[in-house]
Amino acid sequence: MKPQLYVLILATALAACTGTQKTSTQPYTRLSPDFSADSAYKHIAGQCAFGPRVMNSAAHDSCALYIASRFQQYGATVINQDAEGTLYDGTKIHMRNIIASTQPDNPVRIIICSHWDSRPWADQDNNPQMHHIPIDGANDGASGVAVMIEAARHIQQQAPAVGVDFICFDAEDCGTPYWDNTGDNTDTWCLGSQYWAGHHHTEGYTARYGILLDMVGGSNCIFEKEAYSMHFAPSLVDKVWSRAQRLGYTDLFRNDQGNGIIDDHVQVNQSGIPCIDIIARDKDSDSFCKTWHTCADNLANINKSTLQAVGQTILEIIYTEQP
Repeated sequence: MKPQLYVLILATALAACTGTQKTSTQPYTRLSPDFSADSAYKHIAGQCAFGPRVMNSAAHDSCALYIASRFQQYGATVINQDAEGTLYDGTKIHMRNIIASTQPDNPVRIIICSHWDSRPWADQDNNPQMHHIPIDGANDGASGVAVMIEAARHIQQQAPAVGVDFICFDAEDCGTPYWDNTGDNTDTWCLGSQYWAGHHHTEGYTARYGILLDMVGGSNCIFEKEAYSMHFAPSLVDKVWSRAQRLGYTDLFRNDQGNGIIDDHVQVNQSGIPCIDIIARDKDSDSFCKTWHTCADNLANINKSTLQAVGQTILEIIYTEQP
């Protein structure tokens, strides 16, 4: 992600982003089990061990099997959704969205999702000689998937009241590289979720809502209320941010209004399911994390405190959701 650092949203969408949220001062008792950032970190390492997860590569295909096997290990029912996509330059690619469902017979469902591919080009690296090098994508991709796998582990041990579909979208991060950027390239990103939006993995599928995780393991980052999320599902944004703050993560989950970002949640919303984006930006600049689309997006720059905050918040949302 994305066609540019931040994409301006329509004025009508921005108009929905009004007001400020009041954080409760009442003591809060957490209902979810303890999220393990150490366990999530191991799942990031497991993905990165295959090498960059770029399209049409052996590393990509091997990592797909790894992700599916981890969800299956924790009792989820896995559907591999295979499709063909086309890159900005006409290259045909094989895509695989991985859908891991808990309690598949439960009619009340929520989606937790992330992309699992990694950027084929380090086109934001400070060193121009690295701009054609694929990145590990430890934060940008692997961190969100790792949080979901760790959540699935807990669900196997203690079932919540609702079914959860963990969706790993493919081909999110293979949009037009910035060194070959000519004209509008919005549709070259989020190819896996574009396909899923038009071809849900089961006939008649629906969910109460979705939460997208993107770059949730970085350092020096914060999470603002992303504008498309506030346009499509403002009450869900407020619920997630309020829960995070009551869990003690006010320093990360800010009440500030963010800009609109082209990400997989836009496609989910367009398919008729309200979905929000938990996506980090650097707290000292109006930009994504400093490792974004650089060769520095590796295990050495994963922050377990960020993983802990996002993971515990997601578990709390899952375990407090009522049928």
